[in-house]
Amino acid sequence: MASKNDQETDVEADGGQHGGVQSVDRALAVLEILARDGHAGVSEIAEEMGIHKSTVSRLLGSLVNREMVHQNSERGKYQLGFGILRLASSIPGRLSLVREARPVLESLAEEYKETVNLAVLRSNYAVNVDQAMGPSTLATYDWVGSLTPLHATSSGKILLAALSAEDRDRIMKETGLAARTPRTIIKRDKLENQLLDVARNGYAFVREEFEIGLNAMAVPVYNHVGSVIGSVSISGPAFRFDPEQTPGLLEALKQAGLQISANMGYTRR
Repeated sequence: MASKNDQETDVEADGGQHGGVQSVDRALAVLEILARDGHAGVSEIAEEMGIHKSTVSRLLGSLVNREMVHQNSERGKYQLGFGILRLASSIPGRLSLVREARPVLESLAEEYKETVNLAVLRSNYAVNVDQAMGPSTLATYDWVGSLTPLHATSSGKILLAALSAEDRDRIMKETGLAARTPRTIIKRDKLENQLLDVARNGYAFVREEFEIGLNAMAVPVYNHVGSVIGSVSISGPAFRFDPEQTPGLLEALKQAGLQISANMGYTRR
């Protein structure tokens, strides 16, 4: 329990310029605790933050007035309020997936010296909306704007795996499972089993399924509500690039996907 001196320090800190900054920092800490735990009482918050309960009560009072926090009348505990939703709802429309992903794509391409693409689902195809080129002279094809089949590409398999069974069935019936190379999976049951692995493992790879001599691996990108909105892939010539055998690549690619997702408001739980 905080001492009288602690209480006086809290009161003094709440006044003046430094105190104002400290109060803002503490209010944000309260919101983070509620976001993490779902709900909490004054005593729980005070204990975790190491401040007096009276200070927590003042912070909560201000947050309640702004509708950032709501008190549950039955249990007396606090939870995030609708004011948070109003703030959050203004974010997605202001975020550009391409802009938020660009530095991540460039960093990954530089590190692994291959081509990195960002793709989204459009009209039953995976559309590459941005690309970062590795320094290799072989990585010269510009994929931006290209429509690629979902069943034959790593990005496409990520996007397919995220769809509902109904939407996936519709797309496959409309587009078919054409063989792009002798290695393209064209049997529906085999593809469905692979998509289960993609959803479970969080990544997809292809070995010369879309184009002979080209291997690739992809991971999902999520939005603020946890829905898959795109995929990040890395590809290279099959004679030198085996994504599953490249040390550290899978983890780096997953981290790239999570970083872009975080930039789009995704919170990993």
